Amino acid sequence: MQLYDVLIIGAGPCGLAVGIEATKAGLSHIILEKGSITESIRNYPKRMRFFSTAENIEIGGIPFPISEIKANRSEALQYYRKVAGYYHLHCKLFTEVTHIHKINEIFEVYTTEGFTYFARKVVVATGYFDFPRQLGIPGEDLPHVSHYYDEPFKYSFSKVVIIGAANSAVEAALELYRHDVDVTIVHRNEDFRPTVKYWLIPDVKNRVKEGKIKTRFDSLIRGIEAKRVQIENVQTGELEWLEADFVLMLVGYEPDAALLKRCGIELQQPSLIPVFDPETFETNISGLYVCGTVVAGIHTEKVFIENGRDHAAALIDHIAGREVRQVKELIDRI
Repeated sequence: MQLYDVLIIGAGPCGLAVGIEATKAGLSHIILEKGSITESIRNYPKRMRFFSTAENIEIGGIPFPISEIKANRSEALQYYRKVAGYYHLHCKLFTEVTHIHKINEIFEVYTTEGFTYFARKVVVATGYFDFPRQLGIPGEDLPHVSHYYDEPFKYSFSKVVIIGAANSAVEAALELYRHDVDVTIVHRNEDFRPTVKYWLIPDVKNRVKEGKIKTRFDSLIRGIEAKRVQIENVQTGELEWLEADFVLMLVGYEPDAALLKRCGIELQQPSLIPVFDPETFETNISGLYVCGTVVAGIHTEKVFIENGRDHAAALIDHIAGREVRQVKELIDRI
């Protein structure tokens, strides 16, 4: 049996950052990832550009040189792969963790492939992108309904209803409109989310004003059927059917609460925020840590690469018995 000093679950940017910090501290490590390296970024819309500037999503002190201020999806995939190679990170990809068991200060980490890994410390850095938020409405699982958007060409010359009004919904609506798609945005509140990227707001509002993107604000989805969706106005209670060849439910994502519970991590309800020390990121189980967006529970907009990467240095300081560096973004603001 090989006993690792640190086992990391998740090979996203924050998980890679933990592996880098462990390497710098002289600790042996392994990163288990159920998909490819930075799997979530690989599944982002193909022409997505990051909100944060390139230097703010760097890890390991390796510069992220690009011609633009903000990186796109392909540039980020190339960057994180090269950084992982530079630090010789030990990644076991396409290996899904099922649960963790701690015996005599040693963690046994079980995987779907039937192999068990052993470590003195474990860090959960699983993010959230694999678990779209469910609305619990009839028709949500129909084949023309998706919780993800990748590119516009599939939808040209069709009618698409987008549920949601945050960044992903607005970006999808604008790109779809520019590829000959009849787009309607449905949102439960009276306007777009205030967190939408500032440069998108004038664009989308002008397209709405021109009638090129339609909206149904103050509206809830009540059901989805083939070729149509039913919505209800929250002010008047009026019901309306909208034509829809496709439905994009871009309403956000949640952490893998089931895995966290199987690992023994206590979760606050209803936020799903794990119980952890905000300085060391150690959970209610000694030696088991959380890192990155998973610390925010359902509030995924609160933690991202820019501040989540700093968790890695703090928790590795704790594991290595050093003075813990303070994370610049305090978790108690969640």
